[in-house]
Amino acid sequence: MLTRRQVLNRALRGSSLVALGTVVPQFVARTARAAAPGKDTVLVVVELTGGNDGLNTVVPYADDLYHKARPTLRQTKQQVIRLDDHVGLHPGLQGLTPLWDAGQLAVVQGVGYPNPDRSHFEAMDIWHLADPARSSKTGWLGRASAEMDNRAGGIPILHVGAGKAPVAAAGTQGNNAVSLGDEKAFRLEVGDGDRSEARRKLLEDVSAPAEAEDDLLAFARRRQVQTLGAVDLLRELLEGPNAVRTFTGGLQQKFQLVAGLIARGFGTRVFYLSLDGFDTHADQGPAHQQLLTQLATGIGDFFRELNDTGNADRVRVMTFSEFGRRVGENGSRGTDHGAASCMFVAGGGVSGGVVGKHPSLSDLLEDDLKYHTDFRRVYATLLDKWLNCDSKSVLGATWDHVKGLG
Repeated sequence: MLTRRQVLNRALRGSSLVALGTVVPQFVARTARAAAPGKDTVLVVVELTGGNDGLNTVVPYADDLYHKARPTLRQTKQQVIRLDDHVGLHPGLQGLTPLWDAGQLAVVQGVGYPNPDRSHFEAMDIWHLADPARSSKTGWLGRASAEMDNRAGGIPILHVGAGKAPVAAAGTQGNNAVSLGDEKAFRLEVGDGDRSEARRKLLEDVSAPAEAEDDLLAFARRRQVQTLGAVDLLRELLEGPNAVRTFTGGLQQKFQLVAGLIARGFGTRVFYLSLDGFDTHADQGPAHQQLLTQLATGIGDFFRELNDTGNADRVRVMTFSEFGRRVGENGSRGTDHGAASCMFVAGGGVSGGVVGKHPSLSDLLEDDLKYHTDFRRVYATLLDKWLNCDSKSVLGATWDHVKGLG
């Protein structure tokens, strides 16, 4: 059995008692500046898996070239939710209108990166790693978790979905995220033998008073207790008699679970959700309508619930997809893999509006929209302005912030 001193020293070396990666990250020296426990800002990332058709999400309804390129998939001036005299939202996004009307929805157009990759796997890796060269070994959120102030401690990133946590959450000391769909994420690493007895003894050891002069070890002890407590709460939610299984349900149910955890002061700074089905090569119209309705309803209901609990101002939602779709529709009334697309950022501190011009439909790159806003600028803005991270440390370079996002 590890002694308390060995436990704390092990924590300080970056190894965790649970399968979470480091739990004593680089913010140790900055904790005095952190918000009150459970009151930190929160980022909810929503991955639109498969390549969302940005051209039919933020629609340039006033451009004749759009209607020519989309004879069956086009959304008319009468159908769209008009944002200005040039672009509007797909009608399936009606659930976002309260946020737009309140000035809390930013619609970022023309997002991409140089030399876009049209493979699902490679493109998704680029967004997860924040590295078009795909040379990074860790995800952008995993790197950020080591920089985030988080006085509440506990789990830095929570993936609400089936399977393992996403590549975006992979950190330098293993995986800094817990996935609700991965039972191994709740395993306590205490060696062989009776795990329940070992766990009880370990909690007693790390809860024992530390030496008064040893502030860093006391901090590490407190972090371990907070993390173990958070894992125990999740185990109770997922395995107890009143188990919550919404993480395997639809997007709206996942948002409900996240809202409940935020209301309980759970302490997680980043939640990661995904919505699959955006690879719309054929019969795109009905499928895209249904997917965008799911997205907008989930986000809209999420913020209504956050408003009811007084937490809306400290939460933001960011959506992304690995690429957009080709400008011209194909012969199957669908669209093929493209390049630049759009992102949504909603919630506290956002200056709502259309951000950037819609990419030109007369100046294309192999029938794809050209980007003008690198996605790492969006990441940098949220890291610096919302999560209180040093984006240069996370992204490896300094990026100009995107106006309107913070």
